[in-house]
Amino acid sequence: MPDILFHQYESSPFSEKIRVCLGIKQLAWAAVDQPVIMPKPELVALTGGYRRIPVMQIGADIYCDSQLIVRELERRFPEPTLFPQGDRGLAYANAMWSDRALFQAAVAIIFGGLGDQVPADFISDREALSGRPFDPAAMQAAVPHMKAQMRAHIAMLSDQLADGRNFLTGDRAGLVDANGYYNLWFIGSAFPPAASLFDSVPHVPDWLERVKAIGHGDRSTVSREEALEIARTARPEAGTVAPQDAAFEGKPVTVAADDYGRDPVAGVLVGSSEHHVSISRDDARAGQVVVHFPRIGFSVQY
Repeated sequence: MPDILFHQYESSPFSEKIRVCLGIKQLAWAAVDQPVIMPKPELVALTGGYRRIPVMQIGADIYCDSQLIVRELERRFPEPTLFPQGDRGLAYANAMWSDRALFQAAVAIIFGGLGDQVPADFISDREALSGRPFDPAAMQAAVPHMKAQMRAHIAMLSDQLADGRNFLTGDRAGLVDANGYYNLWFIGSAFPPAASLFDSVPHVPDWLERVKAIGHGDRSTVSREEALEIARTARPEAGTVAPQDAAFEGKPVTVAADDYGRDPVAGVLVGSSEHHVSISRDDARAGQVVVHFPRIGFSVQY
């Protein structure tokens, strides 16, 4: 069984971002398919309340949010690298563009286009997740503006590819390609009519095909109950706490996303750095696990 258990669902755009990274690294991994909407009892048992997808599990270590999953994949499996041009810092910063501005434009185009075809239970779930109304009618009204925004974003990808390079930073694919690809994949798979936004933009369709051809690595499947059993019978890695957090080591903390899906997760601080915070917690179903969160986009209450 692969070490990497990836909690995902097929239509999740952020899951596709990581699936591309797994393909670039040619890794073996097992999909743990989670429901698109709540309840997600097995996932919550592992995370302590965090419900967003994707989540990566390696034994009893649980990694939340795609930005931290990328960091952990690169730490554990450095070759092939996700930074073939040595652009590590800029590639991580580029993810803030794709995960926010580009993603929000994609969401508005997709759900504005779907309109009243969006299921009521999905709307209710996303309203609970975001803490604000999920209004396809308002998204529909915003579609012309968001299409213009998306075309401008896609034009930047075209500009980067204009010199004939195969991928956005050169001849080898990396994180920047996964960042740029997944929102266009999301539009094309969730609302195919909107793919006309980019199917005639110079250089972009061929680049999309090259990224798609990378694949997703060596994929298998593990059930949600099997994933819980793996966590129960494993021990998390030992962590270290950064000097600036030393006074809080071993003490209770609460971590929550600061944008949406703000369900707080409580535990004991066992690891931290400039880029992450790790808390240990015990669960009746998952046993002792360490849940890891990125710093950016998450608040830590000591």
